[in-house]
Amino acid sequence: MGLTVDQLRASLDALVAIEPAFARGLERHGYPDARIRARGHETLLRTIIGQQVSVAAAGAIWARMETALGGTLDPVVLAAAPDELLRAAGLSRQKIGYVKSLAELVASGTLDFDTLPADDEEAIAALTTIKGIGRWSAEIYLLFAEGRGDIWPAGDLAVQEEVGQLLGLPERPSEKAVRALAEPWRPHRGAAAVFTWHHYTERLAAGRATKADKLPL
Repeated sequence: MGLTVDQLRASLDALVAIEPAFARGLERHGYPDARIRARGHETLLRTIIGQQVSVAAAGAIWARMETALGGTLDPVVLAAAPDELLRAAGLSRQKIGYVKSLAELVASGTLDFDTLPADDEEAIAALTTIKGIGRWSAEIYLLFAEGRGDIWPAGDLAVQEEVGQLLGLPERPSEKAVRALAEPWRPHRGAAAVFTWHHYTERLAAGRATKADKLPL
């Protein structure tokens, strides 16, 4: 599971001692809530279905798929499902390929969520063998479903934006710059990422942030 509230607080308190900007951010917006997702096939399947569609549309597709497949989205069942059935549920041809890729890897035992490599980069490499799962999606899974405390999705636009805001930079830093800036924050970069999304959401609610790409679930 993902980082608990207690883990987030402990890591953020440690970050305050490393980078005072986190203290100022916490004073403004407080500690973030935990974002915990289930480990395994279902969480990544939801990630694929949710790509480039609204939350409501993704929920409707999920419900139609469950109905069409007898109430289960088990990877064995999905791997054997006719493409026409998945298309009728609302999946594009490309997403059908992604869903089947995930289901086949899990059903065959090639991808075992319980035995992902302990090394974060190796785990990201294993997850990105799934069609439709890029580095960002793999990082979000490892952070929210596995609770890996040093995952740092530096390619995320909201993370970049809020790192710039927290540190008082004149413009949004690049992915490369964000990676470099966060090096001193190891091994607490996962909590730093969760806090940047929290900070962004609070600023957006107050009308002081512009809409970035879709935030992680």
